[in-house]
Amino acid sequence: MKTILNEQQLALTIKRLGHQILENHLDLNNTVLIGMQPRGIYVSDRIVAAIKEEVAPEKVLYGKLDITFYRDDVRSALHLANKTEIPFSVEGRKVVLIDDVLYTGRTIRAALDALLGFGRPEKVELCILVDRRFNRNCPYSPIMWASR
Repeated sequence: MKTILNEQQLALTIKRLGHQILENHLDLNNTVLIGMQPRGIYVSDRIVAAIKEEVAPEKVLYGKLDITFYRDDVRSALHLANKTEIPFSVEGRKVVLIDDVLYTGRTIRAALDALLGFGRPEKVELCILVDRRFNRNCPYSPIMWASR
């Protein structure tokens, strides 16, 4: 197994991703942050905490999205779902989806399908810790990433 970021580099990267979100969405008006279950939650929780250090915490709308039953590659077996916690509508809002790794893009496609249950967003952006860009099945690319 290869280490991409050590603990100190990861902490700095999380802070940088939080700053990138704030640069693109200055006051977080009409913007919501959504972490992808299960592994994206570890990243999104830390990014949201970093953002809350910079802006008033009540300005940060944060949810967690489970895409288990929207995936097209897990139908052969029964899978246990994680919890979706989105206590707000995404209708007409800018959504920043946060995940750990972008690889084939199939997870993002499933997330877009799942997200429609909470309204139709104005715009969806991806914030990814690691972009493994050479194996895409779907044409998605992040606007914010830490490592390629």
